[in-house]
Amino acid sequence: MEDAQDNLSPEQTEKLLQFQDLTGIEQIERCREILQAHDWNIEAAVQDTFNEQEGAPPVFSRPPRQEERPPQVNLQPTNQRVILYPGHRPQGIFQWTYYLLTMPIRFVWGTFFDIIKAFISFIRPDPRRIVTDPVGDVVGFISAFHSKFGNNHPVFYQGTYSQALNDAKRELKFLLVYLHSEDHQNTETFCRGVLCSEEFVNFVNSQMLFWACNTSSPEGYRVSPPLREHAYPFLAVIVLRENRMSVVARIEGHITGSRELIQRLEQVISENESSLIAARAEREERSFNQSLRQQQDEAYLESLKADQEKEKKKREAREKQEEEEKKKRQEEEEKQQQFLEREEKKSQIERELPGEPEPEHANAIRILLKTPNGRRIERRFLRDQSLKYLYLYVFCHKDCPDDFQIVTNFPRKTLPCEPVDGQPDPPTFEEVGLGKSEMLFVHDNEA
Repeated sequence: MEDAQDNLSPEQTEKLLQFQDLTGIEQIERCREILQAHDWNIEAAVQDTFNEQEGAPPVFSRPPRQEERPPQVNLQPTNQRVILYPGHRPQGIFQWTYYLLTMPIRFVWGTFFDIIKAFISFIRPDPRRIVTDPVGDVVGFISAFHSKFGNNHPVFYQGTYSQALNDAKRELKFLLVYLHSEDHQNTETFCRGVLCSEEFVNFVNSQMLFWACNTSSPEGYRVSPPLREHAYPFLAVIVLRENRMSVVARIEGHITGSRELIQRLEQVISENESSLIAARAEREERSFNQSLRQQQDEAYLESLKADQEKEKKKREAREKQEEEEKKKRQEEEEKQQQFLEREEKKSQIERELPGEPEPEHANAIRILLKTPNGRRIERRFLRDQSLKYLYLYVFCHKDCPDDFQIVTNFPRKTLPCEPVDGQPDPPTFEEVGLGKSEMLFVHDNEA
């Protein structure tokens, strides 16, 4: 039974992409099959997929699968061919005399026997009306046929009549139905002379499906009344016509030769082949449209996925840019805060610096500083003062960098003037050997 593939709704499309992202399954059609099997329950589908990978039992309870229903059969289509073969006729005066004399006896006996059967069926229902194991009935007939007539026969369909109808409809083939009556006088002759002939076997195997069953079994008895058989052997040809399985021919009676039967079947096939050709063309067109629609769905999903991927990248780029801008603002705010704190610290240090001694002071030392920007600044200190005051003065000056060293020109050396918390103050001007007037350089460490 072919399933129609409808276009996905936006909600199903979203679930399909979410399921693919969660499970990592690359085949989009495989993801769709799993979701459809779980009635588009994405939580159950994801859990079952992971459980299957880990060897755990599934969590989704699928509804019980319904048995395949047989297609409706048109039992009396227009132009149905009914082929009746007459029974064996008497030959000669002796046979005709015997036939006419025994006719009343056969009539009375047949009528009496029918009355007895009707009475018995009224008291005890016919067990053939209750079908319990249709496949077993068919397989049992095939086994019995093998035992009695050998293996040289058409390939029997090993399934129920309904299954044979469905397969014939699905495969767009003719279905030949044979109802076997083991009590009929012509049955054995037909089986040995026609069914088991090499010519008939090759013809049936190459042209159609072949289903057969014994009418004494429930399955055979169930099929017999709808096909309206009147004589045995009985054959029916069924084919798809106008979108319904139709009984296009009934062949019954004393069939004696395989060649004549094959010609009859060829005629039936020729008359109804056009309906199969039209059905094949319609099915191919439907399959093509479904395939095209599936390709369009896949292309749409791929396009949608690509658009979502682009949108995701744009969102990530935007978030990254916003994060960088935020980080930059934080750094600028931190720098501004550090600058304000540093300026406040400089202002405090300036207020705490000892005053500049007078030029005439005996212990005064004149220091001339050259800044990195080429300016010259001058400041007087006392010889016995620590060099930290020189460092603090330079640190607070607007023309000097925040990270610096103070070096002498000749011999070139760095003065240990930077104070360190928890350690003794740097040496005094006198201890490092600076004279009455000195030229020093402020070196920018960052440069």
